Amino acid sequence: MSAPAFDVALFGEAMLLLVADRPGPIEDATAFHKRTAGAETNVAIGLARLGLKVGWASRLGTDSMARALLKTMQGEGIDCSHVVCDSAQRTGFQFKGRVTDGSDPPVEYHRKGSAASLMGPADVDEAWLRSARHLHATGVFAAISDTCLEASLKAFDVMRAAGRTISFDPNLRPTLWSSTERMRHWINELASRADWVLPGVEEGLVLTGDSTPEGIARFYRERGARLAVVKLGSAGAYYDSDVAGTGFVEGFPVAQVIDTVGAGDGFAAGVVSALLEGLPVPDAVRRGAWIGARAVQVLGDTEGLPTRAQLLEADL
Repeated sequence: MSAPAFDVALFGEAMLLLVADRPGPIEDATAFHKRTAGAETNVAIGLARLGLKVGWASRLGTDSMARALLKTMQGEGIDCSHVVCDSAQRTGFQFKGRVTDGSDPPVEYHRKGSAASLMGPADVDEAWLRSARHLHATGVFAAISDTCLEASLKAFDVMRAAGRTISFDPNLRPTLWSSTERMRHWINELASRADWVLPGVEEGLVLTGDSTPEGIARFYRERGARLAVVKLGSAGAYYDSDVAGTGFVEGFPVAQVIDTVGAGDGFAAGVVSALLEGLPVPDAVRRGAWIGARAVQVLGDTEGLPTRAQLLEADL
């Protein structure tokens, strides 16, 4: 059997991100800075900067936003051969406000009916997917449409059948689901098919009914996860693993929180990259916490994601 062509494959929507030039309500901004956004693409960029071979599958329009997004992803060294650009479809975008108090910034999405939301099981190229040794997925792609949920389930099934590993970040978006109950059911169903599950503690309460990191991790371990890592924000993270037992990893100090969006994606890139490199679980979680701390100190979803050189300099 030939060696896998990629380290990590991802499916997900990329959106053009327009960040306000000043704090306050989005409607008061007079200028915006163009950036990229998307949970899966944030992780893809984070992994690629660390030197991993990454493949991303999606759909875009053929407008200027699509061209900008595709150019950015290709510029990061990500394989985009399975990104379909269709002139009959449109690219999603979002506005993001600015805050100065460390709170979550206001975000306004324009993604309903986007090209990526029209993806379905037929967009899962099984041979291409099996050419990766790992699948990283989030609950966002599964939430944007019923057909994307079907594509997510198929991707999980293909990789499980191939004996590949799967990581899953719930990354809850309640407004994209028809009800909390439906969201809880399908997010936990996807988590039950993953090897590594990475919920936040607040997400865990919604999904499991348990407010403790120990209880949340136990919930997913009992449903088949080999590793559950519960993100605790500035307090770090708790892990429960079949090879490393349980433990806490402290967070890294942050001088000033500029933008919290994308911190969880940075955390995922750190954990997944380290585990694929064969590092012990505590070291993988520590790398994730370090990248998450970097991410909140800059404006934008990916600007704080480190290169391999920066990772080595930090001895992580």
